[in-house]
Amino acid sequence: MKVFIKHISYYLPQKVLSNEQLTHEFPEWTVEKIASKIGVNQRYISEDNETAADMGIKAADKLFNECHINKKSIDFLLFCTQSPDYFLPTSACVMQEKLGLPTSCGALDFNLGCSGYIYGLALAKGLITGRIANNILLITADTYTKYLHRADKGNRTIFGDAATATLVSTDGFAEVGEFSLGTDGRGAENLIVKTGAMRAKNTVNDLTFDENNNPKSSDHLFMDGGEIFNFTADAVPQLVNEVLLKNNLQQSDIELFVFHQANRYMMNYLRKLINIEKNKFYIYLKNVGNTVSSTIPIALVEAQKENVLNANVLLAGFGVGYSWGSVVIKIHNP
Repeated sequence: MKVFIKHISYYLPQKVLSNEQLTHEFPEWTVEKIASKIGVNQRYISEDNETAADMGIKAADKLFNECHINKKSIDFLLFCTQSPDYFLPTSACVMQEKLGLPTSCGALDFNLGCSGYIYGLALAKGLITGRIANNILLITADTYTKYLHRADKGNRTIFGDAATATLVSTDGFAEVGEFSLGTDGRGAENLIVKTGAMRAKNTVNDLTFDENNNPKSSDHLFMDGGEIFNFTADAVPQLVNEVLLKNNLQQSDIELFVFHQANRYMMNYLRKLINIEKNKFYIYLKNVGNTVSSTIPIALVEAQKENVLNANVLLAGFGVGYSWGSVVIKIHNP
């Protein structure tokens, strides 16, 4: 049984954080420096009382309205987030009721970051080929900005909040091919929020600042940029080779590469490392920033608007966990 991406929509919060605003807080930075190094001009920030589930519901409602989808046709909801509303119940169960999906619909959360969309497609494909479901609503949403310390200028330039909704079904515009997935938990502490859950439930208030005045705190998001960069440089070229092999393709058979939109520097480094032609490497960062699990589906929407989705498109996500995943989708243009 073939599996397809049928429709994608996305939602952005109302609040915008521009480079100009950031340079008022961090005058040692310039608008030009942020734009050239990170590749982001602005990012969207969720309201204090706006959760990932709230944004996911808005993305799904937008999908239903834009694509005239009958909610009763949805028979499974997958929600990818690292910003859940509660420890329990699962946010997907709450979202099922708020979206008005049938009670015969399965629903679950899964906790993954920048590789989450690829894993979500893999789960959806398994449910369809296993004849468990036919129309799967895959929602991604994260509010990483709520984890950032106010003084964390590096990560505040990178991350934005967003949500996407994808209908995965037995027909559509993009046939989902074979996957390559991987995990290496040895890198877990290089991108982490240490406190708040059961391992370390209470805040520890251990804020310190390094020699560059960057904050480090167990109570906020910590990212070791150097280690994340090294992991990505090691894992992604091999990931691309493996997914090409699984799909019986050569790199020259790929018309477009859509990677997780981490930051401009990392993406350009990967493009050159893997020897991908610039016109085949899609970047959509400047208006939204790194939206974690939502970067790839947002990029697909924008690439579709630009009419650059053709033939074989290679998707690759990588990051927190460490985790990584890739798949080739085949575009069926009308």
